[in-house]
Amino acid sequence: MSGPQPFSLGAGAEAKRHAPATARNYDAIRSILAAALPSQGLVLEVASGTGEHSVQFAGHFPTLTWQPSDYDPLGLASIAAWANEAGHPNLRAPVQLDASSDQWPLDQADAILCINMVHIAPWAATQGLMAGAGRLLPKGGLLYLYGPYVRRGVETAPSNLAFDANLRVHNPDWGLRDLDIVTELAAQHGVHLEQVIEMPANNLSLLFRRG
Repeated sequence: MSGPQPFSLGAGAEAKRHAPATARNYDAIRSILAAALPSQGLVLEVASGTGEHSVQFAGHFPTLTWQPSDYDPLGLASIAAWANEAGHPNLRAPVQLDASSDQWPLDQADAILCINMVHIAPWAATQGLMAGAGRLLPKGGLLYLYGPYVRRGVETAPSNLAFDANLRVHNPDWGLRDLDIVTELAAQHGVHLEQVIEMPANNLSLLFRRG
């Protein structure tokens, strides 16, 4: 497969989007990644959203190459604008990636990050994410997920229940996923849950490794 084709439209500052949750969760996520990521290699971020996380992580982990991606053209424009402003040499231009597709613009990655996508996307996107992780990651490669989940035997916070209901009003295909089902899906593609870490605001960090 040929290399990824970057998304470029000369995006300026006017294209930048901002997600308030990024500032709230960045430090907590960064501390997890510092212990879990390889020291070198390519990190693919699936569903990079505004692009703020990609810029921050690229700046904090300069020995890693960061590849942001998104499906939404407006999201890609925002990512490009943030990246252009930051100018990190290890941050690639964003590529368009449909997580639910079996055709991704990369054929390998040393780690994959996916923050706050699983619950704000159709289930097919999670199915494609796990299949993609199985294809792209090397043995021992990290798949990192962040967001809210439903767990067997653990009471779901009222705020997460309300969030789930709101998501399903907007799109019946969205909503908080059952961690056991997500874990079983990952295992079907040779990707196994290694660790679950409690995070602020009733979120979880999920660390999977390619077997």
